[in-house]
Amino acid sequence: MRSTYLCFFALCLFAFTNNGFAHQLSTSYIVLNNNIDKTQYIGHWQISIADLEHAVALDLNNDGQITWAEIKAKRSSLTQFVEQNISFTQDLKACLLNNEGPFKLDTHFNQPYLQIPIRFYCDNNTTTLLTYSAFFNRDASHKSIVNINGVSRVFDYHNQKQAFNFEQTSYLETFNQYVYQGVLHIWIGIDHILFLIVLLLTCVLVRRDKTWQRSSSKIKIIKHTAWIVTAFTLAHSITLTATAMNLVSPNSRWVELGIAVSVLFAALNNVWPVVIRLGWLTFGFGLLHGMGFASVLGELGLSEDYQLLSIIAFNLGVELGQLSILCLSLPILIYLRNYNWYQKWLMPSGSILIALIALQWSIERY
Repeated sequence: MRSTYLCFFALCLFAFTNNGFAHQLSTSYIVLNNNIDKTQYIGHWQISIADLEHAVALDLNNDGQITWAEIKAKRSSLTQFVEQNISFTQDLKACLLNNEGPFKLDTHFNQPYLQIPIRFYCDNNTTTLLTYSAFFNRDASHKSIVNINGVSRVFDYHNQKQAFNFEQTSYLETFNQYVYQGVLHIWIGIDHILFLIVLLLTCVLVRRDKTWQRSSSKIKIIKHTAWIVTAFTLAHSITLTATAMNLVSPNSRWVELGIAVSVLFAALNNVWPVVIRLGWLTFGFGLLHGMGFASVLGELGLSEDYQLLSIIAFNLGVELGQLSILCLSLPILIYLRNYNWYQKWLMPSGSILIALIALQWSIERY
């Protein structure tokens, strides 16, 4: 029985981890803005090099390394790929697509991306239908974050065609869109999920005589969990808002590294406790995680009409996603705490596994 639970827990973490990496490697970004006379949409499409390799075969000499020369050699194939997978239509009439201009390199989540220039020629600035179909035949979890004239949408397997109306959007439409995106991005932020889970692993235990023991009071467990979650929520809400409003401008590389280190420390602290009262520690690390959420919101872009509302709605979405994780995992942990093997084997093993994942992230992000 004990080994079965251990294997199940490990498989869950493995699935979570793979899903998180898959998202980071399979997310593209499209940004377009009107020119002065509003007859052209000018911008770029940023695509993960790893995704492009599967679609276009950039590694010409099969040495496992993709060079800038190999990317330029595939310009015609990349142009064809763009034409096949994104399109603009107005009143059932296709807008002419042009992707002339220099390619550039960028990074997202410390992964290399190719930035391809795109330009659509349309008759006016009326409601426009964007169709996006890249990578879904290979990876149904692929998503594209699209921002056109400050209006953001998330394209996925089930939403490959979406209309953009560039008249002033309503409060309710803006609110719903950013709440949805907040929920979505807490679920694909594997580092945030693992940080929350690793904290919850010991919320059902108490430290006595230098050992972890089951907590006999469910009320105390709920109070302790509420304090931890509140500290985390308050902290990341502060820095998410401050960063999104450009009150602070942290270096994204060090933020991502700090988040990885926070997961590593929290996981190791479960096995070799240094800090027993986690409230203030959680608050401190939560400040870093808030900056990480803000970087995602920065990728989405803020509503030009309701900037503050979009920040509040996104943050609410993050909280709803976090609450769903809590409601799913805490009852299970409360039940498992009744077995001695939970504090002796499952909690330490799960914490060490998470620590190894976080260590790998720390090395990659350094």
